[in-house]
Amino acid sequence: MKKLLLAEDDFDFAAILKQYLELHEFEVIWAENGEIALDYFKKEAFDICIFDVMMPKLDGFSLAEKIITINPEIPFIFLTARKLKEDKLIGLKLGADDYIAKPFEVDELVLRLQNILKRIEQKRSLSGTHIIEIGSYVFDNERLTLNNKNHVQQLTEKEAALIEYLYLNHNQLLKRDQILMSVWKKDDYFSGRSMDVFISRLRKYFNSDPKIKIESVRNIGLEFKIQK
Repeated sequence: MKKLLLAEDDFDFAAILKQYLELHEFEVIWAENGEIALDYFKKEAFDICIFDVMMPKLDGFSLAEKIITINPEIPFIFLTARKLKEDKLIGLKLGADDYIAKPFEVDELVLRLQNILKRIEQKRSLSGTHIIEIGSYVFDNERLTLNNKNHVQQLTEKEAALIEYLYLNHNQLLKRDQILMSVWKKDDYFSGRSMDVFISRLRKYFNSDPKIKIESVRNIGLEFKIQK
């Protein structure tokens, strides 16, 4: 059972969300404002956090900044009733694993939480290991190579970082801004164009294995598919 810190000032919404998450095997500690959430975080260990952006005493962004100084590896998601792009960029720049606008389907939130935790477990299992098998390829993120049979493709650091991120999130629909903030550390026009070029390169690198596909989803993002 994963332990989750929920910071949300809407009592009714928080009670329903807490109950639903507990039905999906999360242990939920609820804080009604940012200050209480920060106090909980200092005293207890958590696997993941959910922060409402607009909260009294300490807003979600400020709470995240303080929590990152305590544990920079903690994954967290922002919830907000506002759909401003500026807010989303602030959240992603802080290192948020996701940013969800209200109202939303709770099933979708649960799935996103599970995917984030799964990715973290995969990353931990790969810690210290620089050789990763991707279909018929062998990816070496230390030597920056992608080996398939008799061909070795030398990679740039950015290409290797993108391959590793896609692999850790394979068979999941990834939003463009998620990829950009995770690999390029910014979401602007030029970074987006750069990402398109890199994705085209990766498609060519992986084109000899029909079980590996990088599929674009219009106006959303892409999916790195690995068929077993």
